[in-house]
This record gives sequence, structure tokens and C-alpha cells, in this order.
Amino acid sequence: MAKDAPPRWDRRMQQRLARGEAAALGELYDRFASLVHSQAHRMLDDEDAADLVTREVFGYVWENPDAYDPKQGSMRSWVARLTHRQSVQRLRNAELSPYGAAGGDEDAPGPEDLEERVRRATAAARADYIVASMPAPLRAALQLAYIQRRDYRQTAADLGVTEDEARRRLRLGLQLLSTANTRPLEGSSPPGYGRSL
Repeated sequence: MAKDAPPRWDRRMQQRLARGEAAALGELYDRFASLVHSQAHRMLDDEDAADLVTREVFGYVWENPDAYDPKQGSMRSWVARLTHRQSVQRLRNAELSPYGAAGGDEDAPGPEDLEERVRRATAAARADYIVASMPAPLRAALQLAYIQRRDYRQTAADLGVTEDEARRRLRLGLQLLSTANTRPLEGSSPPGYGRSL
């Protein structure tokens, strides 16, 4: 199989969506709805807005299945990028609404504050996505060490691995998480993903 070939599931899903198979949309929703909703909620901190973004993302996918380019990455990544883009747009629109910064409220955040909020929300959503996407052994080690406050020895014992293996898993997990703040802000998306929702 060629190195750049997309996973078979992604190709078949795109073909089924392009044929208008409602069952394909249901399967895609079952697979990615929690990712979309949690990412939108993390960015917007609003349950209703996250529900709306979830509907908008899956509506866009249904209406534009050919917008997905398998050469640019997995369908999961594409759906996550769509979610990010729509959430950022919603954040910006909320700030520029008549009740936001443009409404004349002198205490309202300015454009720099809005962009900082977008950057923080983007980094948080990216960290969530990284944790959800990382291999289960790394995720389990991070959860034990940072959520349950276990040291690497306790983590090793809980996981049934050597202390060296526990340290390795924690190091790799943290290295993956550290990339959440180092990637460029959305807007410099790869070719083929510049279309808005």
C-alpha cells in the first residue's frame, strides 16, 4: 500500500456520502460526534453553541462530501479542522455582534483579546484532540500521572509495566501534548481546506 494512501474506511465513507447514503452520515456521526461536540464545547464553553456547531459541521459534510481530500489527511482530521474553523468563526461572530466588542461597550474585549481567546481555545481543543487520538497506553499513563496524581512508580505498578516503560510513555505523551501550543493558528490551513463552512 502506498505511503500516502488514505485509510480504506475514509475513502469508502467519502464515496458513500457522495452517493447520498443517509446511513453513511449516521455512521460518520456515530464515529465523530463526540469529538466534534467536545472540541466545540472546549473552544466555545457553551453547550448550546457546541450543539449548533456539531449540527453545522455534519450538515456541511453531508452537503459537501467532495470537499474532503484524502491526500490532505484522515477524515477524522478533516472533521476536526471543520469543527475548529466553525468554532473560531462562532467566537469571532459573538464578539462582533451588537452585544459584543463592536456594540460600543468600552469594557468589551478588543480584537487582540479576541485573538488571544481564539489562540487559547485552539490550543485547548488541539490538546483534547491529541489526547483523544494518542495510543491508549500513552493516554492511560497520562491519566494516572496527571489526573490521579500518581508518580511514575505508581503509574508503572497500576499499568503492570516497568518503571522505565512508564517513564517512556509519560515522556512520549507529554511530547505529543507539547505540540498543542506550537502549531500555527488556523488560517494557514493546508491546500484544499481553505473553503469555509
